[in-house]
Amino acid sequence: MTDTSTRASPPAAAKRAPRPDVQPVLERLAALHPALFGAVFLPLKRGIFQDLLAAHPDIFEREALKAALSVHTRSTRYLSAVAGGQQRHDLQGQPVEAMAPEHVHHALLEVFRRRQIRTQEDLRPKLRGRLLQAFEASGLSREAYTELVRSKDEAANQLLDEALAQSSERAARAEALLRAFEASGQTVEAFADMYGLEPQTAIRTLAQARKARQPAGTVA
Repeated sequence: MTDTSTRASPPAAAKRAPRPDVQPVLERLAALHPALFGAVFLPLKRGIFQDLLAAHPDIFEREALKAALSVHTRSTRYLSAVAGGQQRHDLQGQPVEAMAPEHVHHALLEVFRRRQIRTQEDLRPKLRGRLLQAFEASGLSREAYTELVRSKDEAANQLLDEALAQSSERAARAEALLRAFEASGQTVEAFADMYGLEPQTAIRTLAQARKARQPAGTVA
């Protein structure tokens, strides 16, 4: 990194141009597309910038719209929607594409980083639980998921590893329960009662174990 601490200030012409006022643009976006930019934020489809310019050629100035979308998509409310794994939406507010697992993962890390700054509570256990949910929702193998989301942040990588280990332990318990059920010859209700489980919990756990047995890419 170049040390600029002893250099003279750059000439006026080289200074960064003033940032456009994005608030009027954000307000206009909320009025035109309240399902996307209103009280509840939804993840935006890729290419939404071009879609907005095409739909409203006489309303938005290109650079101001770009700056407004940058502010919008970096907001905690928007990142929280991405972290929830919601689908991306078009200008009509319709879901059109799945959110990439790596985008969910990195949004989770950023949202929790911002929240941790504002509290003395250790949020890592909650984050680990959310990372576990995101991994299992992705439907990817451990190797494929790790390749997508692992970063240079060692603290985040450690939490990821812990979440993946927890997922493996949970899958092993579910597999053991499925084997016991198959050997018992009992109904799910009787089996659940014998193990002190709610029938719905047993049904869900057994279904997850059966799904885990299927080779990758197999349709149930």
